[in-house]
Amino acid sequence: MYKKQLGLKENWQQFSLLVLVNAFVGGMVGLERSILPQLAEEEFHLAAKTAILSFIVVFGITKALTNYFAGTLANKYGRKKLLVFGWLFALPVPLLLIYAPNWSWVILANIFLGVNQGLAWSSTVVMKIDLVGPKKRGFAMGINEAAGYMAVGGVAFLSASIAQLYGIRPYPFYIGILLSIIGLLTSVFLIKDTQGFVQLEGEKSDTPLLSNLFKDTSWRHPNLGSITQGGLVNNLNDGMIWGLFPILLLSKGFSATELAQIIAIYPTVWGLSQLFTGKLADLYPKKTLLFWGMLLQGLAIIGFIWAQTFFAFASLSVLLGLGTAVVYPTFLAAIADNTHPSQRAQSIGVYRLWRDLGYAVGAILTGILADYWSINTAISSIGALTILSSFVILTRMRPVS
Repeated sequence: MYKKQLGLKENWQQFSLLVLVNAFVGGMVGLERSILPQLAEEEFHLAAKTAILSFIVVFGITKALTNYFAGTLANKYGRKKLLVFGWLFALPVPLLLIYAPNWSWVILANIFLGVNQGLAWSSTVVMKIDLVGPKKRGFAMGINEAAGYMAVGGVAFLSASIAQLYGIRPYPFYIGILLSIIGLLTSVFLIKDTQGFVQLEGEKSDTPLLSNLFKDTSWRHPNLGSITQGGLVNNLNDGMIWGLFPILLLSKGFSATELAQIIAIYPTVWGLSQLFTGKLADLYPKKTLLFWGMLLQGLAIIGFIWAQTFFAFASLSVLLGLGTAVVYPTFLAAIADNTHPSQRAQSIGVYRLWRDLGYAVGAILTGILADYWSINTAISSIGALTILSSFVILTRMRPVS
């Protein structure tokens, strides 16, 4: 039995395996990212934006609730068991999408996908934080989220390209079968649990325990509450981009190839940039990074209203990806900074509950706005809400050491 030591260097082998597993987790989301709105319109003849975005609503709610319980379950049963269980829920997803005779099968697939993401992604996040300790927490989260979202972008591009060549079904979804099997086998045979590292860090931590973990993380604690509302709004605007962006681009007359390229830019920049932006959270005040990252997102989203050319959409997608890359690992690192190690998994679970409810709120809100007014109204409203969120962080959050 080797002696446990906190640190990225000391645990690089397990850390690297967890990065790989999280890339597989992200790839499962990328599988749907660019082709499900097309599937809704072309094969199931759904016209209303609210109906088309229903799969995101179901995914967001399922993932959010799973995130919440994942924190408690991780402490009770261990991180690895949760990760493996999450992969079992991924196995039916591509098969349901391949053989779906109606839209209800797609909804069911996204319930399974939401549970998979809530358990598997939450587990890899918490396990990496457990391993590295406080010194390189931002960098570790940057690597984790980079792997996940680069996979989202890469698989989104690949699935859209395959769909253009061979049709929307079944070939693009074969990727999901491969990802889910490899992810499950890697988690079962190669990943080790990290619960022992929590006790090690807890012995040295002077962070006070939260009196009411749910209320404090949700809003009452000025730092944790600011982070949580920012996470919710971030995923709210991501839900809008996920659901409406393909429809917006098709309405502008872009080809399927151009659509695939533009859609892949945002999550790819978001993912790749986190290799660098995560480190910023270890070097600079987290409050400053969160404010500017959310502000940049909001301005980029509003810019989509006036964009017409491929270059304009691509440039704004880069800016949106950069803004998201700045805040995403910083949110997680800041949550960990403000909670005791013994409460970390549960606090991250509460944060991820609200953050991923943003998918559902964003899909419902943008669907209603797009159906009753216009897509531009939906985009401008979400952009303005994102800017407002940045100023909540600026005025309420105290500097995080």
